[in-house]
Amino acid sequence: MSGYRFDRVKVLVVDDNAHMRKLVTTILQAFGVHTIYEAASGDDAWTALREHNPDVVVLDWVMEGMSGLELIGMIRTNPTVPNPFVPVIMLTGHTSLDHVRQARDAGVNEFIAKPVSVKTMMARLVSVIEHPRPYVRTGGFFGPCRRRRVEMYSGPERRVEKTKIAAE
Repeated sequence: MSGYRFDRVKVLVVDDNAHMRKLVTTILQAFGVHTIYEAASGDDAWTALREHNPDVVVLDWVMEGMSGLELIGMIRTNPTVPNPFVPVIMLTGHTSLDHVRQARDAGVNEFIAKPVSVKTMMARLVSVIEHPRPYVRTGGFFGPCRRRRVEMYSGPERRVEKTKIAAE
């Protein structure tokens, strides 16, 4: 399938839909992932996170009880979680720009729209492993850096220009 070896990666798949969990698990197994934990709710996922300390979490947004966003908040801020830096891939049917921003602002590393494709799952899994983003802690946020692109600004220094305009 690819030049990557995922046989030592532990993945937690969280979705309240058993068919979706099976689909994601089958895709991950095809990539060579041997250790896959499943959770049907945010509460079950919270327990699995603390018991198994997975390397990657694939998480649904809308679930009964604790939502995916609430679980991400706990992962990133609760002192009892074994790894607040665990990469989280949000897998959801809620794909509006507002939803993507909410997921990003909650601390999601990657985003996949349902229905999931094998190619997209591979790309996101490789991304969180091969190209991890630095984590940022501010007063109201802890999670992967929200900036995706690093763009070099080659124009005039903006503050200087504003100062010149104000002085004129």
